[in-house]
Amino acid sequence: MSASPIQGYLDDLLARFRSLDDGQVADYIPELGLADPNWFGICIATQDGFVYEAGDCRQPFTIQSISKPLTYGLALEAHGEATVLQKIGVEPSGDAFNAISLHPGTGAPRNPLINAGAIAACGLMPGTTVEDKTAHILDAFSRYAGRALDIDERVYGSESATGHRNRAIGWMLRNFDILAEEPTPTLETYFRQCSIRVTCRDLALMGATLANGGVNPVTRMRAVDQAQVGRVLSVMATCGMYDFSGEWLFHTGLPAKSGVGGGILAVQPGRIGIAVFSPRLDAQGNSVRGIAVCRELATGLDLHLLSPAQREAPVVRVSANGQGAASRRRRPVKQAERLYQEGERLRLLHLQGALGFASIEPLVRELCALPATAAAVVLNLRSVLGIDPAAARLLAQTQAALARCDTALLFCEATAWREQLVAAHVAPDSFHPDDDFALEHAENLVLGEAATSAQHPRASLAQCELFQALAPEEVQHLESLLEARRYAPGESIITAGDASDELFVITAGTATASLPGPGRRVRLDVFTAGMAFGEVAFLDRSPRSADVEALGEVECRVLSRGAFERMGAEAPRLQAHLLERLALGIAGRLRQANRELAALK
Repeated sequence: MSASPIQGYLDDLLARFRSLDDGQVADYIPELGLADPNWFGICIATQDGFVYEAGDCRQPFTIQSISKPLTYGLALEAHGEATVLQKIGVEPSGDAFNAISLHPGTGAPRNPLINAGAIAACGLMPGTTVEDKTAHILDAFSRYAGRALDIDERVYGSESATGHRNRAIGWMLRNFDILAEEPTPTLETYFRQCSIRVTCRDLALMGATLANGGVNPVTRMRAVDQAQVGRVLSVMATCGMYDFSGEWLFHTGLPAKSGVGGGILAVQPGRIGIAVFSPRLDAQGNSVRGIAVCRELATGLDLHLLSPAQREAPVVRVSANGQGAASRRRRPVKQAERLYQEGERLRLLHLQGALGFASIEPLVRELCALPATAAAVVLNLRSVLGIDPAAARLLAQTQAALARCDTALLFCEATAWREQLVAAHVAPDSFHPDDDFALEHAENLVLGEAATSAQHPRASLAQCELFQALAPEEVQHLESLLEARRYAPGESIITAGDASDELFVITAGTATASLPGPGRRVRLDVFTAGMAFGEVAFLDRSPRSADVEALGEVECRVLSRGAFERMGAEAPRLQAHLLERLALGIAGRLRQANRELAALK
């Protein structure tokens, strides 16, 4: 296994910035002053939960002010935007983290990331006691990190013993009724919140949780409502680095939050969480090495959210029409020819990435511009990573608009997103398990047949594809060579691994060939009256490669190997005709397979 260049890049950053020893460890809280100034860790966690780490990423330290945006999200979740905005603003203060920055008219803190705003947010936590409020916060932070977190009691004691300025802020908030009750329980909750013990790895996963819409990418547990994630990231972008926030956003373009414990948490929404830990702080209370590393990451990996390089990848990964994509239902010759000729009436699109307004708008525009002759479009969602509410509504509205023009919009491999799409009013009956079944439905629409139609007329031997253009006496000779068989619904006709000494021709009914697959059987082919199956193995004498089962009452004529050999002796012209028709049928299916492979590349 090759070493990851991303891991190598982080190792290089660690080595390059380890010599940067500017700044001082915070000592206004005595316990923080005991931190080793040489601790240094860099960690990146991806939206799918993969973690890269270099240095002291497992060294515990206290979260401090990095807790503030997370608690703010909990307050929004508990009380709603309108209520919270009455008590906490969202404007950058331009002041230090411990500034007494209150709105002159209402007394509300300027934003939730200065101490006054964070204390007000703690006052909005459920419960009346310190224990209740702290338990609510600790439980949520543990879901962010993906493991049970705890409180550093020594740091908490030091915070509480020296938090005189914060106590003054608490009483001012009580004076303006921002805090509804005596502030001591709220203040102690705030001190305990800042004393929660984390690692650099924990912070990166917390960032990845925000990047992933509030769901921890490893445990899949939700830490905060998706509706609040954008608000949390917004205040991090504008206020997260205090009076350094403007310069930070200018250089990195990333929502972030620092803490005087030495941590910095940054988020690239929809992609990654970044954490750097180094206790030496600058005059604003931000980690010196943390700022330097994050600026280098933003530049080196082009992470700036406002960079043109952050354009969404094309949402359509694969595009094919009916000539390049077909279901596995084998059609009679005339139907197959018609489907190929009218291939432009059917579209198969494989989508990818996160579907939001910006990424999906070009697709909606394309679908709405389809010609009036279009019968169906199939959207495969297997490679989709997320669908936001706006994109789900747009898909539902596009489906309704196309339906008014008699064009069906179908979905397949959408298990992860089906509930969300149905909630947005996508038709429940428009979902199919995979391309095969969705394309069959679409083909039936092109042919003007009901999607559920399984009725096929009986076929005489002369009407079967293998025996067309035979003289009457040759058909009569066939009658003497072919055994007649009947199969009940669900009965096995062929089992994979069996000897291949028979060729089957269906004269009535429908049968399907399939193989076991993950969670369900995978359909390989569907045979109806007039079609043959088992011909490849019959020709090369290989064991059967798939199971064939009767879907309803099935009638077959069966050519055994012994009868085939007698045909060669008694009617060599008939045998040559049969071999030619077998070769043409196999060649036709091979050409179609090649077209599909080319279309899906």
